[in-house]
Amino acid sequence: MNEPGPTEWGQSTGVGPWEGPLPDDPRYDPVLLRDGDTRNVVDAYRYWTREAIIADIDKRRHSLHIAIENFGNDANIGSVVRTANAFAVDTVHIVGRRRWNRRGAMVTDRYQRLRHHDTTAELLTFAHDANLRVVAVDNVPGAKRLEHTELPRNCLLIFGQEGPGITADAKAGAALTVSIAQFGSTRSINAAVAAGIAMHTWITQHADISAAW
Repeated sequence: MNEPGPTEWGQSTGVGPWEGPLPDDPRYDPVLLRDGDTRNVVDAYRYWTREAIIADIDKRRHSLHIAIENFGNDANIGSVVRTANAFAVDTVHIVGRRRWNRRGAMVTDRYQRLRHHDTTAELLTFAHDANLRVVAVDNVPGAKRLEHTELPRNCLLIFGQEGPGITADAKAGAALTVSIAQFGSTRSINAAVAAGIAMHTWITQHADISAAW
């Protein structure tokens, strides 16, 4: 059964009960038609069941995978999941701790494929078997500028936790490391922000923008 979800402002929004004759399309949830739909979904998915929404997104998911190392219980994971959902990323991989703060996901984790790996080595094995080229995103010496780099279409972008960045295993296992150009005094930008920038870079290079909402 679908449950109403909060908006980013902590309040509910959406549409009220369905007006007029009820549709007979099986994608619609009878309870949502009766009570209204206040979930954090685009208008095209109003009143749809969760399963129907996932099935529709699955038809349009991109070949981009995202991974974030969670060895220090990173609070950015929820925001990364939310952004990955917005860009129809194939899967978000969480390495390390299984528990993470889902508040930032704004309920989008119900519609996004998630996969856990105990170690970075396990993640890299998955990427190899799936024929995904691993790209580490970190501002480290020797990294190529993201702004001047063509990202692989079949790609796994890996991000480190806030502060220490990617692990030595991730650096060694990545085929390519890219950095995001910065101009101020801070040593690094927020990990969730960096993930959003890198995902959007891939989208501008490989996605069919005309298919966006």
